[in-house]
Amino acid sequence: MSAVNEALAQRITLGALADRYGLMLDPPFASPVTVTSLADELDDIRPGSLYMPADADPTTDLVRRASLLGAYAVLAPGAVRGTIDDPDIPVLYGDLDGRQVGGLAAWMAGEPSDGLAMFGVVGPDGAGTARALASFLHVLGNPVGRIGAGESYSLDRDLSLDYPLDSLDVQHVLSVCAEDGAAAAVLSVDDATLRGGTLGGVKFDVLAVASTSRMGVDEQRRILDAAARRYGFRIDDDTHVAWRTSDSDALAQQSGDVHDPVDVARLSCGIAMVMAAGVRRSNIRSALRVSHELS
Repeated sequence: MSAVNEALAQRITLGALADRYGLMLDPPFASPVTVTSLADELDDIRPGSLYMPADADPTTDLVRRASLLGAYAVLAPGAVRGTIDDPDIPVLYGDLDGRQVGGLAAWMAGEPSDGLAMFGVVGPDGAGTARALASFLHVLGNPVGRIGAGESYSLDRDLSLDYPLDSLDVQHVLSVCAEDGAAAAVLSVDDATLRGGTLGGVKFDVLAVASTSRMGVDEQRRILDAAARRYGFRIDDDTHVAWRTSDSDALAQQSGDVHDPVDVARLSCGIAMVMAAGVRRSNIRSALRVSHELS
């Protein structure tokens, strides 16, 4: 699956796409044509799709096949302009980088990350910490979606995905989470889960570097900056960067359910992240107490 489904997508004209990304539209009079979904594989094309071939430059034959499957337009690199003979659907020519493709997928999907509390976990223990964070958000009473290699879900529904995910996959999953009523989404930001440049359309509220050992702030920031470059997301004034503290460690150790040092480190990082998101210590303590009583 590499598509932004039309049931969850915006309707966008080719003219708007050309203006926003500096693309050349052929023919120009196709500007009012509306696309309702994105697909980067032929098998995912639906009527109304903008086809964005992932692994090959469009050819005359590929454009013809996309048209027969219902594509309304094709996005092609500027270098192939003039090589597609008499296409029967419009072609947008231009070269989009990973961040722009992510932004386009997010725009088509209706910017789903805007409606979710977005948590991203990077670092050597990112996958384990993301699992612990998603579980703790659930204990706090938040419907949660999770994106991680082999274990993605939306609330209580497992999602079958092909990893690593691309930009269209990520936006589709976030749209599904939003449609299901999730309040938060937790992403494992790693190569097992994501292809490079896939998070250009994702806006994180909280980010953290996860490790089973304590790391210096400078080292954590270097890891975060490297991840931002690799996966295409931004760290700006609206992004909270969290890390384990003596306070989050003490809260994790008070849970009564966690004794292994690795599990304490994961829960502590998760607690630090929800504190950065504005959850009060009293609510955290109550959630830990309830979790202990129910265990």
